[in-house]
Amino acid sequence: MKVRGRRECTQCGTRWSYYETGEVTCPDCGSLRSRGVDERTRHTDHPVTLDLTAARETADDDPLEAAADAAERCREYVRRTGFIDEGRLKPLSDTYLAATELVHVAGDLRRSMRVTDDEEFYLLGLLRGADLDERPAPGEVPDSLRAARGLAYASAVEAYRGDVRTYLDDHPDPLVGRVLGRLREQAKRVEALDGDVSPATSERLARAAQDVGAYLAEGDEDALATAKDRLDGMA
Repeated sequence: MKVRGRRECTQCGTRWSYYETGEVTCPDCGSLRSRGVDERTRHTDHPVTLDLTAARETADDDPLEAAADAAERCREYVRRTGFIDEGRLKPLSDTYLAATELVHVAGDLRRSMRVTDDEEFYLLGLLRGADLDERPAPGEVPDSLRAARGLAYASAVEAYRGDVRTYLDDHPDPLVGRVLGRLREQAKRVEALDGDVSPATSERLARAAQDVGAYLAEGDEDALATAKDRLDGMA
């Protein structure tokens, strides 16, 4: 949506940024009466940070309980995160990918009759790095969890693609349309397979979406060519 994010309270005159706070109430007097003092700007993001410190501190004692706590935090982070911030396109971050995957992995393991050492080790790896913009490499994914990663990455790519399309409403670029169409096709294919694709395939999908973002945000034409190559490799 487009909003006038620079606000001025009509009761006390305080000015604040909705882009930074995500609040329409005046931070000084609490009034809901305010007016915009800037132009309407496309904005889909909401202020949110991901902190998994508490979950990490309990992971050694009860990994699954720690995962459940982390999954709730990740779910809220994913729900509030958008990719257009005050008119600027944000990247598809590794934090967003890892947070989405943690939700899927935690759900799978809580439904499992038995958690293997490899699965527990992988879960701890996600917990260790998700809020630090780090995620496990494709080669570290246990076979039993590759579908969780596949579904997570397909979901993340679809969310990102949706905001990219919205961004293009204000910044048309004829070179991107076909690549976005192929991104959608591949994400839907992964979803149709219930995520059961190789981690290398999931990685190509996520990286292609990141490349599209780099092209649009930075004008890096090599990144768009790389996105096409990655998608070709998924065929």
